[in-house]
Amino acid sequence: MKKILALLLMACCAAVQAQTADELLNEGKNTENVTLLGTGYDMKMFSPLKQINKSNIKRLVPVWTFSLSNEMGELSQPTIYNGVMYVVNGNWTFAIDVGTGRQIWRTPVSYDRGALRMTTGGAYMRGAATIYNGKLFRQTIDGHVLALDMKTGKELWKTKFGEWKESYAGIVAPAIVNGVLISGMAGGDRTARGFVDGYDPETGKRLWRTWTVPEPGQKGSETWPNKDLPDAWKYGGAATWQPGSYDPQLDLFYIGTGNPEPYNPKYRANLDSLYASSILAIRPKTGELVWYYQYVPNDTFDFDGTAESILADVQIDGKPRKVLFNVNKNGFLYVLDRTNGQLISATPFMAQNWAKYIDLKTGRPVLTDLLELALKGETIDLSPARATNATLSAYNPKTGLLFLNSWEAMRVMKFVDVKLEVGSGYTGISGGYKNPPNLAPGYTIAINPITSKIAWKMPLDEFAVSAGTLATDGGLLFTGKLTGEFIALDQDSGKQLWQFKTGSSVNSPPITYTHKGVQYVTVLSGRGGSNPTRSAGNVVPAGGAVYTFALMPE
Repeated sequence: MKKILALLLMACCAAVQAQTADELLNEGKNTENVTLLGTGYDMKMFSPLKQINKSNIKRLVPVWTFSLSNEMGELSQPTIYNGVMYVVNGNWTFAIDVGTGRQIWRTPVSYDRGALRMTTGGAYMRGAATIYNGKLFRQTIDGHVLALDMKTGKELWKTKFGEWKESYAGIVAPAIVNGVLISGMAGGDRTARGFVDGYDPETGKRLWRTWTVPEPGQKGSETWPNKDLPDAWKYGGAATWQPGSYDPQLDLFYIGTGNPEPYNPKYRANLDSLYASSILAIRPKTGELVWYYQYVPNDTFDFDGTAESILADVQIDGKPRKVLFNVNKNGFLYVLDRTNGQLISATPFMAQNWAKYIDLKTGRPVLTDLLELALKGETIDLSPARATNATLSAYNPKTGLLFLNSWEAMRVMKFVDVKLEVGSGYTGISGGYKNPPNLAPGYTIAINPITSKIAWKMPLDEFAVSAGTLATDGGLLFTGKLTGEFIALDQDSGKQLWQFKTGSSVNSPPITYTHKGVQYVTVLSGRGGSNPTRSAGNVVPAGGAVYTFALMPE
């Protein structure tokens, strides 16, 4: 009898922890759980919760904090399921009790320490702890994807996806999409050739691999100099180092790709270099490429196309359209038809000097003379160096406003010769960065992506922001600063309504949820990543922690 009771108890616990595909599809309906990055497959970073709102935000106080035992940066979003918070960084995986902030378990990440030189910021994670069917999935910096038991943190399987000595690194959270674990890779600015993988989440067996740089003879290979420079495609970049989004009705997974390598286009014969700096629409079961759109053909400026795509159903010219919004690192906000990749609009949301405009008929940028000057050997001032810094933007479907954090810094660059050494840097440029005159380092911006009208624009006086944004139905916009302040803004005006000083930089996307009917807000703090460290490393200490807030009783 005792054995039967024990088995029943185990089965009950397993059911509690066995998170399902239906729960992923219905993300947001149960506000006690936050199971997907971006608050849903559509990556809107919008919550319907409004217990915490503009009228009472000043009563928001910390209720618990938790050390993450890490000095390499906290860039990920927490995941919550059935009263347990799961947090990943480059060195640890944690399970934390949501109500008390106490550790349930923690599992160290085992990796080859030599792999730390493959990224400029060390070991860190972008995305969220990915959970499904009782398992937690993550990557490691030395090129592995693995599964842990959600109840115990015990490793269940581990699969190698790339050799770190050849530039492949794991810094991006995988995603469960239509029963397949889809996982990207990092390795840009080095000698990696990009790809996206699909795995069986139960076993870790790789089901498919879609390369983002085609080999000779494949569609798109004509955009590489396979005759004159026959090895260029082998080290062509197009890394998939940021998370994707998913439309379950269309059964399409959207993931962006990084720039081609090297930046210096003479090593690619000045060709378009597909599928770099593009958005790819992929069938999750097979890896089939259904359509693509290349934001910047022959991307010589490190603009990438990796920023997340926000999915929305909107009215354009009186007709319903299924679209995606992309806040691109090149300074333009793109609106695409997500059924077929057709470009609807592309509007600059900040100062930029590399393109006159984006031609809506061809989909290609019409360039200024900046690239021509660089090809002549001149040192140029490129604006922007990066319009955003791999942070999640938020979209409020009720107001139609999109909220983003911009970086205004310029890149000072010159094309130089570069030698191909597998596993080493491979950019072909020299230079640095500088702030443009008469502009703040960055701005928090509210913009209507359909009309391109900017509702408000708030300057950031000290540093640009690397934190994600979270919009709520309570009229609040949460984000954070490199100097450590976690802040709430009024969505209508951009006015700051509240702040709390954390112990380090806020580089992560915040979340909000309920626990036993009470609304909470959580964010990770911990300076990390190359750009935040370069900007604020001398004035802000490292050190990771979780901060959870709730309203103080009246």
